[in-house]
Amino acid sequence: MKVTKGFFFILCIFVRSAVAQISPPGLGAGHTADWIALGVRQDLDSLKKWESMSYVGLGRKSNLTNYNPFYKSSILVLNQEFYYRFHKHWQSSFALSYRRQDEYSDEYPFEHENPAFEQEFRLYSRLSYLLETPRLKFVPTFRQEFRKFFTPAFTKEAESFQLRSRLRLQLTVNLDAAKVHRLVISSEQLFSASELSYPNRWTGLVYHESRFVGYYSLSPKSLPLIFDLGYMANRLGATSPSYVHYLALDVIWKNPFGHRWSAKRPPNGNLE
Repeated sequence: MKVTKGFFFILCIFVRSAVAQISPPGLGAGHTADWIALGVRQDLDSLKKWESMSYVGLGRKSNLTNYNPFYKSSILVLNQEFYYRFHKHWQSSFALSYRRQDEYSDEYPFEHENPAFEQEFRLYSRLSYLLETPRLKFVPTFRQEFRKFFTPAFTKEAESFQLRSRLRLQLTVNLDAAKVHRLVISSEQLFSASELSYPNRWTGLVYHESRFVGYYSLSPKSLPLIFDLGYMANRLGATSPSYVHYLALDVIWKNPFGHRWSAKRPPNGNLE
């Protein structure tokens, strides 16, 4: 836990102020799961076009034989992302992420595999189009990921490399004029192609999963914090799908280094 806290404060060097949830990652087969994340956001330039998001997140999940979302450890995520608002309706981003995910057998008693966990380094970028009114914000986003996997000893995994494309539609509803209370709903579909080590070949680009997310977001005017409480239904597979149900909570610290610029920036969109 001390190591996790240390990584969190190292990551908190940069970040931002807009409202946006930190959506759960997919944790694989199970019935239920939980996700908690702590993030920091900060404006980075006087024109308010650049901003940064850093967070640490932890996830746990159930077995296939129970419904306890806290039953066993599943993932640690360290993430750094930078956003650039280059037009009134357009935003891009680029990010680097490290993930340590536990690997479990699909057969009873569902113990750790050998090796017990997988390491992942991920580069990704987004392109978003923003449409908004005082009450509503609609944001379609395309996200391209480059994922590299390693064993605990940093040797090759059976799935060595993956290209994954994600398409998401997100709607934010402001429940009051001050934008203290919000609802955020989204639907995202994921497609990927993988390089396998054994045998040495590439798979085709295929659909793998969908994620349906709903969040209630609270941003008190008296605190530099955003509290997000949410639910995600993760649909796995195409022909015989299964579902994993997530509970999620994140807390985001807004502009811990202060607002050094007086110019107003238009509200941002589609962060994760």
